[in-house]
Amino acid sequence: GEAKYFGAEARDLLEDDEYEIARWFKLHLHPDSMKPDRASNGPDSRENPPLPKGVSLVQVYSDFIGYIYRATKSFFINNNPNGRQMWNRLGDQMPIVFCTPNGWDICQHAVLSQASIRVGIVTEGDADDRLWFLTEGEASVHYSLAHTKTVSWLNQGTIFAVMDVGGSTVDSTLYRCQSRSPLILEEVCASACVQAGGIFIDQSIREILERKLSSSEYGDFDTISLMIRQFEQKTKRAFDGSQTANVIQFGTKKDNDEAHDIVKGKLTLSGEEVEGAYLSVIFSIFDSCNSLLANRMVQYLILVGGFGESPYLRGQLKRALGKRGIEVVTVEEPSKKAAADGAIIWYLTELVEGRAARFDYGVIVGDAYDAKLHANYENKTYIDVVGTKRIWIFEILLPKDTILNDRWKSFLQGGRTILSPSDPRIGGDVVIPIFSWRDKGPAPPVLELASNDGYFNPQEIPGLEEIVLVNADIGAILVPATAVLNRITGKSYWNPRLRIELSFKNMKLRARMCWSEKGVERVGPASIIPVTKL
Repeated sequence: GEAKYFGAEARDLLEDDEYEIARWFKLHLHPDSMKPDRASNGPDSRENPPLPKGVSLVQVYSDFIGYIYRATKSFFINNNPNGRQMWNRLGDQMPIVFCTPNGWDICQHAVLSQASIRVGIVTEGDADDRLWFLTEGEASVHYSLAHTKTVSWLNQGTIFAVMDVGGSTVDSTLYRCQSRSPLILEEVCASACVQAGGIFIDQSIREILERKLSSSEYGDFDTISLMIRQFEQKTKRAFDGSQTANVIQFGTKKDNDEAHDIVKGKLTLSGEEVEGAYLSVIFSIFDSCNSLLANRMVQYLILVGGFGESPYLRGQLKRALGKRGIEVVTVEEPSKKAAADGAIIWYLTELVEGRAARFDYGVIVGDAYDAKLHANYENKTYIDVVGTKRIWIFEILLPKDTILNDRWKSFLQGGRTILSPSDPRIGGDVVIPIFSWRDKGPAPPVLELASNDGYFNPQEIPGLEEIVLVNADIGAILVPATAVLNRITGKSYWNPRLRIELSFKNMKLRARMCWSEKGVERVGPASIIPVTKL
């Protein structure tokens, strides 16, 4: 498939059978951790609109990124003196900032990187240096603080929330003001991100209209689609919950069906009907908000985003949070621009110095079997290569809510997860999978992995997700290692005494291997290989 139209032009062709529309394609990249249970009948209880046949998600993103890039280039060249000369001189060097939902991580970023390389705006050689990934929550806090009337309420120690309510996601982050001058912020805990927003209101209204007009001549797909567009552009933006009648202007004076509340081209929906379309989305927003604010002394919530301008949502939040002594703050400028403008402000100022880990991150290791601790799991044990009886556990290296910054943090000591039949001092790669625990509750003390040969399939454990491989070539490095003998086979195995160090320098996960050599600390490079699920 070849992309022909984008954005508003593509939306106008939704009812045209000649074209296949990649609609709401962002939803296809959302990780499962962002989605509520389908049985909950929440905003994600419906299937996502399918992609066009034969078109991959990477291709959709590649085409869309290329479209935005070309439009940006054209605008810059045509609206700046010597624009073409400046673009030709700097275009291949400029950083490109992707502003993504709080719930996206290195796996989703890898898809955007692949798409950017595919369309040619970066190369495999310079993508790591030129592509930056910023959360919508962090972009929003930069935008909102730049556009609120006053920040006199913001003092050292103040804890406040920023909620970006957009079309398909709600991104919420809690910040503490570390310093007033200069202004420095730090995340308090893991940010929240749920799949909810304005498009799901439109989806619910469509279902209401399909039921309401099922026996009307105006119940066809094209007419209802026209009603949805009019609802989104006018009716939804005015709804605050006080209206008993809500009018959708879709036709002419000749269009009448009083039995179905259509008079002179106007369809009337009751306040209860419109409010019903909001309920599941409002519930998801409140549930996410309550989880973030629970047991914390929060004084303010800054509300931004396209759907954040909804009078109904604002009223509901102000009433609910006002009872808890939390003031809802809005910005002076249209907050639809919060992510894009906020990303630019962030690049120039970067107010946030510490960010909280959203999940528990760790490795799967074979722990020595202890009959007292593991009696109920003896059938899940295995014998390792040196004859030791072991059981699988998830060892947390980086606990959820840990505050991260650009400095290196050491997480894995001793290298007990590595047993190699060859002496690592001779050469070879060390590859360590890193997992995240994504369920709301803690990881189980023992992973019930069906294994009796030392190998396992982590997909057996719901909530456990492999996210990256840390790969280090220690071929030319004299790494200290301990030889371990298998008494049955007589073979020796080697356990290199390494540790992993991680950082989030430049907003990206980076890794390196460290060890001690004759009392001297050594550092070697390591690469991060994303594990994508597409």
